Amino acid sequence: MFGIVRKIKREVRDRTVYMEVYGDNKVAYRVTAGWVNLYGENICTYGVEAEDHVTGEKETIADFSRNVEDAVDFTEMMINGRIRPRNIYDQALNYLCISI
Repeated sequence: MFGIVRKIKREVRDRTVYMEVYGDNKVAYRVTAGWVNLYGENICTYGVEAEDHVTGEKETIADFSRNVEDAVDFTEMMINGRIRPRNIYDQALNYLCISI
């Protein structure tokens, strides 16, 4: 009845900052580029980060999208909405609802 489910953990390697914007709310918004190994093939993936320079709070979605336009669009949406790092996952779900 119960079975073992094996989930492969995919880590993003060689991350670099693709774009960084410092918002007027003292939050740095970043788009990062990195590589993930998917079934033996290296694939470029783009992540998003938000770091609050007042509180030191930082949240990251390391593999947000394989498309750089989606990652940049989402980051612009966070900047315009003045999203704090603690709300990055809620905002990502909202973006997913809009983009589908």
